[in-house]
Amino acid sequence: MNEVFKALSHPTRRKVLAMLRERPMASGEIAQAFDVAWPTMTAHLNALKDAGLVTAERDGTSISYRVNASVMEEAVAALMELIGAGKDEGEAP
Repeated sequence: MNEVFKALSHPTRRKVLAMLRERPMASGEIAQAFDVAWPTMTAHLNALKDAGLVTAERDGTSISYRVNASVMEEAVAALMELIGAGKDEGEAP
């Protein structure tokens, strides 16, 4: 889970995830939305992939990325537990 939160700590990666929530996208298409060097974008995509937040599928020379919703759900559940969301008022933390 630490890798997930580390990956989510960068605003560019959060924006990439927001884009991928809409639909799977090729790496080049993702990179066009940002004013960063290609190696920097590759590092961001690798951080998301290493954290399990996205999956990558090669199609010839292109790599398509999609959100891994189950890992996103686990991260949200962990945050909800940390803040005590969903607990009854009288329930101990």
